[in-house]
Amino acid sequence: MRIDDVRRIDLGSFVRPATETGTGRPRVEAVLGYVVRTPAGVLLLDTGLGEAGPEVEAWYRPRRVPLDAALGSVGLAVDDVALVVNCHLHFDHIGENPRFPGTPIVAQRAELTTAREVADYTAPALVDFPGARYEPLDGEAEVVAGVHVVPTPGHVDGHQSVVVACDDGTVVLAGQAHDTASAFSADVLAARARDLGHGPPLPEPNPWLERIMAFDPRRVVFAHDAAVWEP
Repeated sequence: MRIDDVRRIDLGSFVRPATETGTGRPRVEAVLGYVVRTPAGVLLLDTGLGEAGPEVEAWYRPRRVPLDAALGSVGLAVDDVALVVNCHLHFDHIGENPRFPGTPIVAQRAELTTAREVADYTAPALVDFPGARYEPLDGEAEVVAGVHVVPTPGHVDGHQSVVVACDDGTVVLAGQAHDTASAFSADVLAARARDLGHGPPLPEPNPWLERIMAFDPRRVVFAHDAAVWEP
């Protein structure tokens, strides 16, 4: 695999209300998925914005890009996808999961349990649909040669990211481990703060960051930010 085998797809956007942004102003956020052409077939990270009921529609005002169009923009079709990975199971990441009956869908077991048992966590029909075939993980796993799924809790306890080891460098598909590339950059700086000569008090980086950085990523990409982190 090469870095060019990892492609971003546009799955739509939504408006995050001012009460959720921390800025006092609403913010339009992208919904981005990623495809990876692996030796075992095409991997798809996240499937787009789902229908989660009229209240959610009114609150977030989503605008969807159909998955067929999104995949078509990189020369692929739904039938080309051999493996789906969801970074987590909120409605804006699993919208077209029901298009994949019989296709393995990778999620952390704890996240799948939460999605099934916690009311109003997500849209249940997008999780358990006819033919759904989940491959639950209990932690890190190499799901395809050179492709690692790594737990990155924070946004939710069951969040996971995908690390793609390419011949010309490693790409991390961070999902919503951080909302933005700048937030990830701040986490990396927090981890380096003492080495940079800063004294306490200092921010604590996410406990999983050391594992992600051990892959020596050349590029880190995100679910809701088109910006790319590079070392």
